[in-house]
Amino acid sequence: MNTLYPLKFKPIFKEKIWGGQKIRTELGMDFGNLQNCGEVWVVSGVKDNESVVNNGFLKDNELNELVEVYMGDLVGEKVFDKFGNEFPLLIKFIDANDWLSIQVHPDDALAAKRKIGRGKTEMWYTLGADKDTQLISGFNREMDKESYEEHLKNGTLKDVLNYEQVKKDDVFFIPAGRIHALGPGMLLAEIQQTSDTTYRIYDWDRIGVDGQPRELHTDEALDAIDYSKPDSFKTNYRTELNSTNEIISCDKFTTNIVRFNKPLYKDIEALDSFIIYLAIDGDTILVWDEGEVSLQKGEALIVPAYLSQINLVPKTESGLLEIHL
Repeated sequence: MNTLYPLKFKPIFKEKIWGGQKIRTELGMDFGNLQNCGEVWVVSGVKDNESVVNNGFLKDNELNELVEVYMGDLVGEKVFDKFGNEFPLLIKFIDANDWLSIQVHPDDALAAKRKIGRGKTEMWYTLGADKDTQLISGFNREMDKESYEEHLKNGTLKDVLNYEQVKKDDVFFIPAGRIHALGPGMLLAEIQQTSDTTYRIYDWDRIGVDGQPRELHTDEALDAIDYSKPDSFKTNYRTELNSTNEIISCDKFTTNIVRFNKPLYKDIEALDSFIIYLAIDGDTILVWDEGEVSLQKGEALIVPAYLSQINLVPKTESGLLEIHL
């Protein structure tokens, strides 16, 4: 009888006006004739953009179809009870070669009210950044809806935004409601809820590929924005070689970092969740009772909840993001 195994997927490439070439030059992915590849979706359950398996006897099956068939054996019983046949996370690499639009995402409650699926909480792990690269995360002062609208009307929104310098291995957690934008010169991994809802607030007066300004979502964003100012914006975390270290843990996902130069045994039976391994450095072999599969920088795979133990064997010193619910 064929049983579940760690699943790899065909990448989904996205042309973006702000994209570049780093997905090819840094991650080694061939995105064909695209001029500016801004994103590659490596694990996706988003409708009409579902990941397709690229290994083993389940090759060419879509991810959400497999969730429907294998249910808790694939994603974990508690995960299946909550999300049903929809895979709950979307995993991307993003190459920002220009400023992305200043934007915000709704939370689950607002998304449900507007009947647009789920909200979008996300995090960024920076794989590389040019000198003096910046991003926007939140406001640099306490705000409210009225003052925000006044700055938007007067063209002074950029004056009240919080700018952060970015370097390799930096992490930024972006809860739903936090206004944000990526700046030029960075390559990063993005972990987020399964949602593609973005409210674009300002697009740097940029002209789209059709010769027209891109659509803004000014009114939709007003009730989505969190106008408060957090105490800090960058996530501090520790990395200990040959161990698993937590970066982010919230009610939407948990992300750990694993950097290692010797084999690591992982007992995952009690987790009751799938695990996504996202390779950010090196070359790893993932071994389980019935086989093994390689995982190179830029690749992702899903370890089904059905498996109780695995071994991570590095060919070189390697780094993985370990993601689960």
